[in-house]
Amino acid sequence: MRTSFGVMHDRPALFVRVEDSDGAEGWGEVWCNFPDCGAEHRAKLVQGVFAPIVAGLDGSDPAQVNRSLTERTAVLAIQSGETGPIHQCIAGIDMALWDLSARRAAAPLWRHLGGSSPKIRAYASGINPEAPGALAAECRERGHRAFKLKVGFGEARDIANLHEMRETLGHDARLMADANQAWHFPQASSMVERMERFGLAWLEEPMRADRPWEEWRSLAAKAPMPLAGGENLVGLEAFEQALAARALRVIQPDAAKWGGLTGCLAVARRTLAAGLRYCPHYLGGGIGLLASAHLLAAAGGDGMLEIDANPNELRTATCGAAANLLDGWVTLNEAPGLGEAPDLAALERYRVAP
Repeated sequence: MRTSFGVMHDRPALFVRVEDSDGAEGWGEVWCNFPDCGAEHRAKLVQGVFAPIVAGLDGSDPAQVNRSLTERTAVLAIQSGETGPIHQCIAGIDMALWDLSARRAAAPLWRHLGGSSPKIRAYASGINPEAPGALAAECRERGHRAFKLKVGFGEARDIANLHEMRETLGHDARLMADANQAWHFPQASSMVERMERFGLAWLEEPMRADRPWEEWRSLAAKAPMPLAGGENLVGLEAFEQALAARALRVIQPDAAKWGGLTGCLAVARRTLAAGLRYCPHYLGGGIGLLASAHLLAAAGGDGMLEIDANPNELRTATCGAAANLLDGWVTLNEAPGLGEAPDLAALERYRVAP
């Protein structure tokens, strides 16, 4: 997986299982893509910091547990400088508790969270800058009808790759681009004009996520396509500021990175109420992908589920109903919670002890 800021040389996943006093269980996933030791580090945080706290709490209200964990580790996060990893551990635990809650209610998670339909749109993500047309064509054969290309590798290469994508897919396919915060404002301003002819459904993170909202509004005024972002925002207040700025038209929180299902469902509902588009960001193993699918189905709207186009056994073996892709749509099922628990024995050869 190549991004404008670096290369992922492996595909980690950190799965979290919670079990209640009756033996019922739920599953979640903690974001751990970077750095290379990120999964091991966060696993130790879950085991050493969070497990002792969670063991003393009433898990019947995942939202309350989320608030309690956030409050009880707030000073630790500041003191250690570990704000990101701590939020990510809480997100994975929150996800697992919601799965447990839905299983105990004998309801699929998408319905347990308030959804009315199990069908959601999806798109192929993570299409790398090397021969993108070939991978896009392969994704189309798998059932995808929308595609997102990685950009930020130099103007000439980006434009050539977008041209290759359109030549391969035609102009009826939905096409997006993700710059992964590659550009400063002047370069981003130039690139949005160069990209106009490709009819992008959105351009994701063309600038650093911490740039002032005034700068984002200025870029949005120049851009012929919608701007997207949100995977690197943390906290309801940050998302409220994003919604108020009206610079992003596609909002993309990541449920394994911040907030879990509790936080991201709140953001999704506020996004839709503001007349904007909610599309969950996700790039990891299958449990987080499946939870993101249920979250999107619960929220409703016309958003699309992000599905990594590249090989990843830790995704494929654990994503359950999220693999049910047909003509651009994923259809979830009626199984309680997230569905069948992951087969850990099948993944044993990939396990790394923290």
